[in-house]
Amino acid sequence: MNTLFDKIWDKHAVQVVTDGPTQLYIDRLYCHEVTSPQAFADMRQRGLQCFRPAQIVCMPDHNIPTHDQDKPIDDPVGRKQVETLDKNCEDFGLTEFKMNSKDNGIIHVVGPEKGLSLPGMTIVCGDSHTSTHGAMGAVAFGIGTSEVEMVMASQCILQQKPKSMRIRIEGTLSKGVTAKDVALFLMARLTTSGATGYFVEYAGEVVRNLTMEGRLTLCNLSIEMGARGGFIAPDETTFAYIKGREYAPKGEEWEKAVAYWKTLRSGDDAVFDKELVFDAADIEPRITYGTNPGMGIGIGEAIPTLDTLPDTDEAGKASFLKSLEYMGFQPGEKLLGHAIDYVFLGACTNGRIEDFRAFASIVKGRQKAPGVVAWLVPGSWAVAAQIREEGLDKVLTDAGFAIRQPGCSACLAMNDDKIPAGKYAVSTSNRNFEGRQGPGSRTLLASPLVAAAAAVTGKVTDPRELMAD
Repeated sequence: MNTLFDKIWDKHAVQVVTDGPTQLYIDRLYCHEVTSPQAFADMRQRGLQCFRPAQIVCMPDHNIPTHDQDKPIDDPVGRKQVETLDKNCEDFGLTEFKMNSKDNGIIHVVGPEKGLSLPGMTIVCGDSHTSTHGAMGAVAFGIGTSEVEMVMASQCILQQKPKSMRIRIEGTLSKGVTAKDVALFLMARLTTSGATGYFVEYAGEVVRNLTMEGRLTLCNLSIEMGARGGFIAPDETTFAYIKGREYAPKGEEWEKAVAYWKTLRSGDDAVFDKELVFDAADIEPRITYGTNPGMGIGIGEAIPTLDTLPDTDEAGKASFLKSLEYMGFQPGEKLLGHAIDYVFLGACTNGRIEDFRAFASIVKGRQKAPGVVAWLVPGSWAVAAQIREEGLDKVLTDAGFAIRQPGCSACLAMNDDKIPAGKYAVSTSNRNFEGRQGPGSRTLLASPLVAAAAAVTGKVTDPRELMAD
């Protein structure tokens, strides 16, 4: 029997070129302000309209500020990109969730929470972290700007079919271990290229027991292992999350949809190109020390030394040392107790309500450490509203934190939220490349629990020490 990936892919294959690409039908195209302008410009130049505009949803998120969103954007580049998206959506008759509206937020947070991303779909966006939507049981992946135009014009895309990989994580996660830690663990084990050429299906007891928000975090980071995307078979957890959401099927259509979604699973005899199994007992709260997401360790471990690096050639060793030099760390050093300057909670990786609940659970009754700058950025206006409804805003403000307005924020330094050169930031975002959060910035990727522990102690701290039993 075919894998679930095969089922979804083959159902959407319009035409298959022998020894070539598949013409793949796309159910949902998401667009933001950064990777869409050239696609719209080319469509306009060629006199084309969008083939199926109802299946395209747009929103600005990368360049928008996370404060004073009711005022004009100060940055001229950001302002131009947001205004251009507004005009393009108007000219092409597309749905846009505009900045500072109740529907706006990070596109990979809003899509699932609105019920726009559904099981069995093919979903694309000009953004590598489109793999997030795979948590819904969809085949979702990032594409380039020319491919955005292709989908706009035809609702199809030409793609080589990836190989299939299944990663099973069995057992039960320990105290303080989150979906983010699972993803960081997998990236360290597989490296940032270990899943190149594959589409990953996550399975096993740990994955089945993850909440939808945890699954969104795990799938979000698939690209950081080199995978084309990652996804999870839909189940009762998925259906419960989707039911009643704004764009989800209703009434009779809901019953039909669920009946179909229940067929979306890999068969017991499905054959994958590669299978890997990991034990939850091996995973503890984690943090990165280098300049790619695979350079991570357990919170209490030491940075590797040259003689403990796994199967690394001379070029790899040189790259490792260069990374440590940039970060200001030494081989064999432990990060526990290392002073930090900034904390960022947010991004399409960890900007959902459960992430704010986790952060608040640590800081409740404590105070933000003096000298730490903390940016707490909801992934959408819906998340911001829920923070207030649950009283988390009071917990956070009582502890000395301020909640900013939704947007991509300090994930990628395309807006005002930039970490200064040489400063250390414990960040819940997805990438720690050189300069990713600002020129010269030093990023330590971690879960919301680890970020919260750092925020109240001013240093890298094991969150389990601050958690109630």
